Amino acid sequence: MRGTMMDFPLTLPTILERAGKIFSRVEIVSRRPDKSIVRTCYGEFYRRARRLASALTAFGMKPGDRVASMMWNHSGHLEAFFGVPCAGGILHTLNLRLHPDEIATIANHARDRFLIIDDVLLPVYEKFRDAAPFEKVIVVPYGCGSVPEGFLNYEKLLADAGDDFQYPSLDENDGAVMCFTSGTTGCSKGVVYSHRALVLHSFACGLREVFGLHQFDTVLPVAPMFHANAWGLPFACTMLGARLVLPGPNVDPESILGLLVTERVTVACGVPTVWIAILEALDKYPDRWKFAAPVKIVCGGTAPPLELMRCLDRFGLHIQHLWGMTETTPIGTSGGLRPHMLDWPDQEKYEVRAKQGWPAPFVEIRLMRPEGQAPRDGVTSGEIEIRGPWIADSYYEAPDQAHRWSADGWFRTGDVATMDEDGYIKIVDRAKDLVKSGGEWISSVDLENTLMGHPAVKEACVVGIPHPKWQERPLAAVVLKDGAQATPEELRCFLAKSFAKWQLPDAFVFIDAIPRTSVGKFKKLALREQFADWKWES
Repeated sequence: MRGTMMDFPLTLPTILERAGKIFSRVEIVSRRPDKSIVRTCYGEFYRRARRLASALTAFGMKPGDRVASMMWNHSGHLEAFFGVPCAGGILHTLNLRLHPDEIATIANHARDRFLIIDDVLLPVYEKFRDAAPFEKVIVVPYGCGSVPEGFLNYEKLLADAGDDFQYPSLDENDGAVMCFTSGTTGCSKGVVYSHRALVLHSFACGLREVFGLHQFDTVLPVAPMFHANAWGLPFACTMLGARLVLPGPNVDPESILGLLVTERVTVACGVPTVWIAILEALDKYPDRWKFAAPVKIVCGGTAPPLELMRCLDRFGLHIQHLWGMTETTPIGTSGGLRPHMLDWPDQEKYEVRAKQGWPAPFVEIRLMRPEGQAPRDGVTSGEIEIRGPWIADSYYEAPDQAHRWSADGWFRTGDVATMDEDGYIKIVDRAKDLVKSGGEWISSVDLENTLMGHPAVKEACVVGIPHPKWQERPLAAVVLKDGAQATPEELRCFLAKSFAKWQLPDAFVFIDAIPRTSVGKFKKLALREQFADWKWES
C-alpha cells in the first residue's frame, strides 16, 4: 500500500516564493568593486529574479537552455541563481579565473546560449569573445560603469520586464545549475544539479552538524559563487531566511575581516588558504578587529592545519571542517564533536575537529581497496566512494569518464582516506598526490599540516618528485612568515617528532608563494613541473 502524502515537486520556485512571502524584509548586503556597500532585501530580490526569468523567456530561452554567468559574489548573481532555473533554464557559472581559452572551451562544451556578465569583467570576456559566440550578452552595471554598445543592459531588461511572470511546468529532476570541476584532476568536467538535488541539499545545510544555517544567521560566502555550486549557499540561505553578506571581488584579509566585524557575521565559508591569510592579519594587528560574538568558519576544499584551527579559536573564529566536491553539490559529510567527546582533552578534540567528519544524512560513503572494502579501524586507507540523492551519477556529455563510477553505481572520488568506528573519515591524500616511495605511500597532506604548525611557517606544500632509486621522494615547498627564519634541518627535525625517517622530505625549498588553482587550492601540478629535474644528493 502506498502512503497518502501529496506528490509535491521539489523545485526552486517554491524556495523563491517562500523568500518573497516570508523573508521579504531580510537584508542582502553586497559590496561593489570600489568597496561601497549596497543593501537590498529578499523581497526586492524576489521581484528582480522573477523579472529576469520573464526577460529570458521573452528572449526565447527554452527548457534546458544554458545561461552562463561570469560574476562576482553580489545580489545580481544571486538573482541569476533563481531567475534562470525558475524559468526552466540551467545557470552555468563560469570560473572567471581560468585561462580565457579554457573558459571558451567550457562554454562551448556546455553549449551556453546567453551570458550574464559583470561590467568589470568585460576585459576578461574580450579575450575569448571570438571563441565563444553567445547569442546574447547581458551586462550587469555592477562597477557603476556604462554598458558598452552592442551589449544588453541587465538593469534595463529588468525594468522593462513585467511582474506577471508565470512559472513553467518543471520536473524536480530537471537540470537547474551547471558547474564544471576546477580541473585539479585533469580536464574540467561538467556536473548538472537537478532541482530535487538542490532542494534536498538545502535542507541538509540547515542541520547543526553541517552548516547549521537559520534565520538568525548572517552568512558571508568568501568562496566564489562559481566554485562548487557556490557551496549550496544561494539556495540554503534563501530557503532558511539567513541574511547574506556578499563580498564582491575584494577578498583580501583586511576586507574580509572588516565585513566580519561591521556586518556582525555569524557564519563564513571559504577554503583554508583564506583563513591562513586571515590569521596572519590577526596576528599582525591583534587589537584591530573585535568580534561581537563567535564566528563559525565552514571550511572545505582541503584539510585545514590543526594549528590553524587552534590559533583562530583564540580570536573567536571556530573552524568546522567538512568534505565535499563539485560532484557532491558539494556537501559530503557532517562534522564536529559528538556528545561523548565533549569532556575529552583539548588535543584529542582538535584531532577530531581536524578530520573531515562523517557521512551527511542520506549520503553513504565507503572506502575501497583493490581487495575490497576497507575496515572502519581508523588506520586502513582506501579510496572514498560515495552515493546519495545529491551525488552526480555522470558528467555532462563525457562518456570517457564513465570509469569514475563503480559497477554498482558509487562515485569514485579519487580521495584516499581512513574511517574510524564512529564513521569519521580522515583524508590521507588525493590518490594522485600520494608520494610513492620504494613501495610505500607517504601522505603529503599530513606532512603539510604538520609543517604549518611550525612557528616560522606560513604555508607548505609537499609533492613527490621522481627519484632514481626510490621512484619518488617528497619535496617540501615552504613559505615563511614575514620576518621569520628556518633552515631545512630545523624543519626536518620538527617533522621527525611525528614521522618516521623514511617519510621525511629529502628536500626543502623556500619560495615566495605557492601556486594556486583558480579556487585557491595549492596547485601541486605546477610545483611538480617546476622541480621535475631536481638533482637529488647521492
